[in-house]
Amino acid sequence: MRVVTDLNELRRARLALTEPLGFVPTMGYLHEGHLSLVQRAKEECASVIISVFVNPAQFGPHEDFERYPRTLDHDLHMLKDLNPDLVWAPSVGTIYPEGFQTYINVERMSLPLEGTVRPGHFRGVATVVAKLFNQVQPQYAYFGQKDAQQLTVIRRMALDLNMPVHIVACPIIREADGLAMSSRNGYLNPNERRAAVILHQALEAARLAYNRGERQPETLKSAMRKIILNEPLARIDYVSISRPETLVELDVLGPNALFSLAVRIGSTRLIDNFLLEAGRWQTGRLSSGSLSYAAGH
Repeated sequence: MRVVTDLNELRRARLALTEPLGFVPTMGYLHEGHLSLVQRAKEECASVIISVFVNPAQFGPHEDFERYPRTLDHDLHMLKDLNPDLVWAPSVGTIYPEGFQTYINVERMSLPLEGTVRPGHFRGVATVVAKLFNQVQPQYAYFGQKDAQQLTVIRRMALDLNMPVHIVACPIIREADGLAMSSRNGYLNPNERRAAVILHQALEAARLAYNRGERQPETLKSAMRKIILNEPLARIDYVSISRPETLVELDVLGPNALFSLAVRIGSTRLIDNFLLEAGRWQTGRLSSGSLSYAAGH
């Protein structure tokens, strides 16, 4: 596993790698969810690059950019057993050199849900992912389903800009109590961590109501809100049932839908979702304990 911080060195190293090349972009502070993406890439590709870069362009003025952990040594330890070919760890100046002024905006898909609460967020996401694609030149790029809107935005960008990369969605990895793994879970104190399971419980309430025959989106959203409002530490940002490919809210529920929500537990903002595909729930999977993360890291 080779760590590269210089763009020219990355380009030279990239030329020596066997294709197809799989790419896993991250902001570091790795957990088992990230490792599952690397593992999938290793299974499907001849070579794998993972990037570690905390992207300032996707943080708003009152968000946690300075607070976000920079843990490259820990991340490299986490990756040791999976042994990707390259770890690309650029500086902010490498990604956004002096005078930088070119950004990508995926217009309609960036506006609802996360876009309502975090204006400009997806402009920063699309820009950095486009730059990373240009630098790494992968055939396959792996993203977690937990960030469902991000996945939709990146797919649209790759399609619209004719990027020769296949976007691969990977299942949410969950803790034993159902909480979706996230780097921000580390911000939770013990009481908040216990309360955070409310996101999964709210989605489960909607799933159970759907399985009992409920098909009205507003009724299903009300079931989710009711669960969350029972938790004193929780504050709802949004509860949504939308078309997975457009993120437009559904008036009538069909066989495909994205059930998503954002909830603040104390000062920490968490997101989660279930995907309904052809009438079947894609809820992610519980932590297997088989990756490096499970070894006490």
